[in-house]
Amino acid sequence: MPYVVGIDLGTTNCSVAYADAGPEADGQVHGLSIPQVVAPGEVAEVAGLPSFLLLAGAHEVAPESLALPWDASPNGAVGTLARDRGAELPHRLVASAKSWLCHAGVDREAPILPWKTVASESEAGDGEQVSPVEASARYLAHIRAAWNHAFPGDPLEDQEVLLTVPASFDAIARELTVAAARLAGLTNITLLEEPQAAFYAYLCQAGDDWREALSAGDVVLVCDIGGGTTDFSLIAVTDEGGNLGLERIAVGDHILLGGDNMDLALAHRLAQRLAEKGKSLSAMQTRALVHACRRAKEQLLSADAPESLPIAILGRGSKLIGGTIRTELSRLDVETLLIDGFFPEVAAEARPEGPGSSPTGGKRRATGLRTLGLPYASDPGITRHLAEFLARNSQRPTVILWNGGVMKGDRLRRRVADLLAAWHQRPKLPSLTGTDLDLAVSRGAAYYGLVRHGRGIRIRGGTARAYYIGVEAATPAIPGFAPPVVGLCVAPFGMEEGTAVDVPGEKLGLVVGETAVFRFFASTTRKED
Repeated sequence: MPYVVGIDLGTTNCSVAYADAGPEADGQVHGLSIPQVVAPGEVAEVAGLPSFLLLAGAHEVAPESLALPWDASPNGAVGTLARDRGAELPHRLVASAKSWLCHAGVDREAPILPWKTVASESEAGDGEQVSPVEASARYLAHIRAAWNHAFPGDPLEDQEVLLTVPASFDAIARELTVAAARLAGLTNITLLEEPQAAFYAYLCQAGDDWREALSAGDVVLVCDIGGGTTDFSLIAVTDEGGNLGLERIAVGDHILLGGDNMDLALAHRLAQRLAEKGKSLSAMQTRALVHACRRAKEQLLSADAPESLPIAILGRGSKLIGGTIRTELSRLDVETLLIDGFFPEVAAEARPEGPGSSPTGGKRRATGLRTLGLPYASDPGITRHLAEFLARNSQRPTVILWNGGVMKGDRLRRRVADLLAAWHQRPKLPSLTGTDLDLAVSRGAAYYGLVRHGRGIRIRGGTARAYYIGVEAATPAIPGFAPPVVGLCVAPFGMEEGTAVDVPGEKLGLVVGETAVFRFFASTTRKED
């Protein structure tokens, strides 16, 4: 039986959805529960697969306690147990592999994770490390095994798989994502941008009612803030001869800013409080505090959250248990720090601060957002990034679609909606509702698979960027000056899947016997080339 399978390979959580692609199928999209170790020796089916890999030694986690239905002795743990034990064994935990996939400053195919700082190496000792590509492949391999366990007659490698990536991922990060899928044994892969997948999820659950919720001329802002990235996209509702159509008209730049940064900020706040009481943390304890804050944040932002949650960090050396450091994180801490720090009230003219700058022209203090070695955005103010995105594209959204686990927080959604209303001097924008923010991307990807089979409405948009090959201009050599480089457009903005363009028949030359480097460029703003 042919299936279309949507996989959300998230920074902090993966999910899977599928639909029967047969001609007589009902077009329903279903979620796949994923068996995983949730406690030592305990396997349970969970709606998602946390994107964490625990590479603990046998003296830290008994190998037999990690057995899965399809593997009695796996090499490490993926999912819930890895996430939960990560606070105790941060030096053995691989996290945020997806963010590392787009980090151009490291070799993403080299074994660099878990990331070990100089300060923590003495405590961490020797241990297995994997590359960001390998870590991503381990998550996908677990998903493949879970699928094949549930559908032994229809292996995942024989199905049509839609794998999602941030709209802001560059060509290299996308190719590395495909490489991870191949490493996991999946070759029939199509990439889909996450904001579009989120919109497809809305179309899937709304059915024909979407035509009542949206009208020609509407512009939908997809505000997608997940564990590792912030993605903004605009989708226009068009009138196509009396029928409504959809067209993706703008995509934001890559912004490495999301839930991971919020966890770091909360940990920094608690570390300051502990320091005021004379309690200092080692590098390993600091990393453990970050993971503990992540778990607490998720609970404190949920419905019916408690007023506070205890935080415990294991001691060092011989005082491992007796030296446990305890503190607490309150719901008020989470709400005020995240709202005012990451969603500040700003004017429509606000722009993100560059490294070392501030709105007043002075030096901006370091925020500690690079603790884990990743090149996070210099400015944590998501609302400033949003103001810049809207100004650059000269569009006024009329409707909002939320996506990403961060946007489950009601107060965070209200802050963004209130600012949009103030910027454009209009009533509060309506939101498209009804999708599960944790599962929407995988469900939308599966629905897109059906659309590719002619069963649903397609969002037109094509490539999110125009792509260019750099070519040195044929000019006389001038001492001390490199020849200027021009861009030859090989894929225009919005180029649709399955289409082709004629590249101008320029005469190009190569120097035989020398290594040739072809520079590759992309632009989100040059839409006419």
